[in-house]
Formats: sequence, structure tokens, C-alpha cells
Amino acid sequence: MNGAVALPRLALLGNPNCGKTALFNLLTGARQKVANYAGVTVERKQGWLETPQGRRAQVLDLPGTYSLEPLSQDESVTRDVVTGRLPGEARPDLLVCVVDATHLRLNLRLVLEAQALGLPMVLVLNMADVAQARGLRIDTARLAEELGLPVVTAVGVQRDGAQALLRQLDELMAAGLPPAQAPGDLGVATDPGQLNLRVRSLLAAVLDEPPRRWTADDRIDRWALHPVWGYVLLAGLLLLMFQAVFAWAAWPMDLIEAGMGWLGEQVAAHMAEGPLRSLLVDGVIAGVGGVLVFLPQILVLFLFIFLLEDSGYLPRAAFLMDRLMGSVGLSGRSFIPLLSSFACAVPGIMATRTISHWRDRWLTILVAPLMTCSARLPVYALLIGAFVPQRSVAGLFNLQGLVLFGLYALGIASAMAVAFIVSRRGAGRRSTPLLMELPAYRWPSVRNIARGLWERALIFIRRVGGIILALMVLLWFLSSYPAPPEGFTGAPVEASFAGRLGLLLAPLFAPLGFDWRIVVALIPAMAAREVVVAALGTVYALSASGDQVADALGGLIGSQWSLATALSLLVWFVYAPQCVATLAAIRREAGGWRHAAIVTVYLFALAWVASWFTYRLVLAWSGS
Repeated sequence: MNGAVALPRLALLGNPNCGKTALFNLLTGARQKVANYAGVTVERKQGWLETPQGRRAQVLDLPGTYSLEPLSQDESVTRDVVTGRLPGEARPDLLVCVVDATHLRLNLRLVLEAQALGLPMVLVLNMADVAQARGLRIDTARLAEELGLPVVTAVGVQRDGAQALLRQLDELMAAGLPPAQAPGDLGVATDPGQLNLRVRSLLAAVLDEPPRRWTADDRIDRWALHPVWGYVLLAGLLLLMFQAVFAWAAWPMDLIEAGMGWLGEQVAAHMAEGPLRSLLVDGVIAGVGGVLVFLPQILVLFLFIFLLEDSGYLPRAAFLMDRLMGSVGLSGRSFIPLLSSFACAVPGIMATRTISHWRDRWLTILVAPLMTCSARLPVYALLIGAFVPQRSVAGLFNLQGLVLFGLYALGIASAMAVAFIVSRRGAGRRSTPLLMELPAYRWPSVRNIARGLWERALIFIRRVGGIILALMVLLWFLSSYPAPPEGFTGAPVEASFAGRLGLLLAPLFAPLGFDWRIVVALIPAMAAREVVVAALGTVYALSASGDQVADALGGLIGSQWSLATALSLLVWFVYAPQCVATLAAIRREAGGWRHAAIVTVYLFALAWVASWFTYRLVLAWSGS
């Protein structure tokens, strides 16, 4: 734009768990966007701040890193941005180094490394309120003198917690940011021995801390990290989380489903019957509704993840799981991506970017699809409701609920088995040890959690909803054309492209107990699991919609399918090849379609073999 003045670009640099993202959210408010760095899949957050004097600046939230000598993809991008190595990404005009004031010993190492970059810098002592409550006294004036840069304090979780930083930025921008200098030798700047000496010297000069005593965090960690009770606590939290995913999301899911059903009825009532009405009602509205109906479950799951993360517990859960996951070749850092995969495998696979070594990252991507994502729930609910009676077990548990829990447990156990087998292929190779800083416990910020849920909702709708909507329209076309010829007595879908494809593939699935109608329903499962119920309704020529389809279909398949077929199909969906969105995420994160093809082939083979064994065992058990 001619005549436009470029805004100063500020980059937030800091260790993981130092409160950097909370500070970014506080500075930028709603004036931010989420995207990927050009040419790489690491997520970037960019926003705009306005100082008390009305000056504006661009703010970039860099991925957290412990050093400018990177180990993970996230850390590599941070290093490349601040050194100007990332194509199409200019070096920032100012580095805002954010450190956790309660852990200066570790955080100051990155600050000293960053000084070798030659960029103007401001140091922010975040979590200043927690440091004060612990009796830590930091001489900020002396620290600024020793480092030769401005030092301010901040509390990223309080509404006015960044006022000192904003005033400092006002002063710097009013005077004009000094030009960047040529970067120094990072190899010298990152020398561990020199860094440790310099950090000890700084701490001796500026930090006055009380004698070490047991804190509330220590008392909590005695239980949270206990080799027995720690696992009990984690299991209880996970049980609460999964119960909430089903219980809390029920009414908003019903509301969305009813709203989309009403919209479909209104469109159908005001349009003449024909291909256009069918496209809008059966393709577009049904496709959008099929995506949105599962958004509440995903948000409930992310609500718990954000609560655990913001409180400081999630890193402890990863630390606790490190030994258990290490026994099968996974890293403790795999815990969080695998946990995210219970909502949707796409964000779970994206979360593997924080894993340092490629071997550990690839192994996590390989098993993440075996976590039971929320899109499988409609299929599980349909088949369990049709074939498993509502019966009490031991007076405490519901048989249907136990079967559902068993499907989740089967997916987890299978993931651990696959990881164990694959990790043993490399002789003498061990899982990478987990080294991480455990942050202080703190009350979660309602504002940060609400903003995080909003961002996740937008990401889900954009990245998954668009794909599913397009493929639902394609499914509608394949199921509607060509029209059956004169005198055709079968279901109309049987004469369509989808029906013909189902008949062609039927011999491959016949050993599993699947007929051609089930095969037709499995085809759109490659687009999204949640459309399988609607696809089965189509092939069985049902005319109802919404919940009526599911209820009528349950009774119909309950009378026409054998128990062996139903259980075989349930097991198929534990392992079945992933949806297109997941495969696309694997391609982006793993660097090519070859890795996506590997995942597809091994999951298809696993699903086929497991379903075949299930079908044969149930037939033998029932004497059929």
C-alpha cells in the first residue's frame, strides 16, 4: 500500500511454560490471527497491540524454546525467525524476552543466548506475583544494568498485568527503535559452561531468595507425582474428562442437531422437489450438521486439556507417564498429543511438533489414529444400542457403558502394542529421555481458556468442516446418480455409482461379515466417521432424518444383522483407515504422502485381520 508506514514487528521469545502465550493474549486481545509459517507446518500466532499513547505494533508469539540450538521443529522455527533464516520471514525489530520470575536460573540462559543476535531487546519478568508470594526479591534495576537492556515485570494472567511493558514499548517506539546489529557467533553464545557461569553471576547479584522450605506446590506434587497415587489421580482425572465429554456435550449436540434438522425441513418445505433441493438438504445442510454436531464434544475435551495445562498439571502428567510410555518406545512428550487425539486425530498429530526427535515424533504419529476420536462415537452408539442390552453388571456398571469403555481400552492397548513392536525394529535404540521444567501450580485464567476454545472451534470448522462438507456433497452425487433404470426393483442407491462400487468391493469384505450395503457405508467413512450412520440410512432406503434415522436404523440392523457382523464392524472402526483430514495432517507433519500411505496400509491390514478374527470367534462361540 503506497504511503503506508510499516508497523514495528515485536517477537515474544521465551521458554515453554513461562506464560508467554498468556502475555501475548493480554497484549493483543482479539486482534490476532492463527496460521502456519510459510513453508512449514508449525503454527504461528500473530496479533496487533496498541500502547497507552496509541502506537501500534505487530506481535509474533514464537514457539517456546529452551535454547537457540534447537531439538524440535518448533524450536528450529524460533531459531530461524530470530536469525532471519526462515524464507519470507524478516527478522523482528524488537525481541521481548519473557522469563518466568520463579525460575530465573533456567530462563536466563535463553536471554543470554538471544543477546548475541544483535536485536534490540526488552526483558519481561512474568509471574511477578507468584515470585513475590514465594518471597523472591529480584533487583530489576541491577539486572537491567548487568544485561544492558530494559527490564520490566508482568503478570500475564491479570487484566492490567502488562501495563509496565506497554509503557516501556511506548518509550522505545517514541525514541525510535535502534537498528539491529550483525548477529554474533551463536556457537560461542550457547556454550553451556560460559552460560552457567554467567547465570550464576547474575543470580548472585540480583536475586535474594528465602531459605528452601516446603511449598504448597511441593505438597501437591507429593501426591501428583507419587509412583502409585499419581497414577490413581491421573486415571481419576481422565475418567472425569471422558465422562464429561459424553454428559456435558449432550444437550448442545442435541440443540445443534435439532437446529440443523429444522433448517433442512424449512429448506425442503420452501423448495420444489428436485436435484437442487436434494443437494442443499442432503448434501450441504446434512454435511455441515454432521461436522458441527461433534464440536461440543471436542470443546469439552479441550476445556479439560486447557484447564490441566493452565493449572500446571499437564506437564506433570507427561512426566508421570514418561516411564510407562518409555517401556513401549514412546516419549513422555507423546502423552499430550495422544490425549488430544481422543477429540480428533488432526490436532493430536499437529501437537507432535513439540517432540524433539523424529523417531519419537513419527512413532507418535503412527499410533495417534488408534486413539478413539469423537467421530467414531455415533457408530459405536448405533451398534451398541442395537446389539448390546441395557443390563446392570455387578449392580454398579451398565453393560453398554462397559462395552464402550472396552473399545476405548482396545484402541489404547493396540497403540501401545504397535509402538512396542515398531520401536524394537531399531536394535539398541532407546526412547529419548524426557527433560522438562515443571511450572508452578496456578489458577487457570478464564479469559485465556475462553480464547483458546474459540481458536480451537475456528480451527476445527475451517480445517475439518470444509473437507467434510465438500466430500458430503460428493457422496450425495455418487449416491444419487445415475438414477435407477425403468423397472428397477432394488434400492435406488444400488444403481448409483456408490452402489456399484460397493458391489465391486463386496468380495473383499465378505469374510468379515459385511454385505455390499455396509461396504457402501464404509466408503464415506474415509471422509468422516460421523457420516456412516446417514450412509447406512441411505442404503437401507430410509426416509426419516436425524434421530429418527438412527432409531429406525438401529431396529432394522438389529433384526437383519448377526451379532458377529455387528461386533466385527465395531472392531473395524477401532482400527479402520483414517479420514482424509487425518491423512492430510500426517502428510503435512511427516513430510509427504509416503508416510500417510504407510499409516493407511497398516491400519487397513490391522482392521481387516482384527475384524476377521472377531467375526470367526463370535461365529464359533455362537455355534453358527
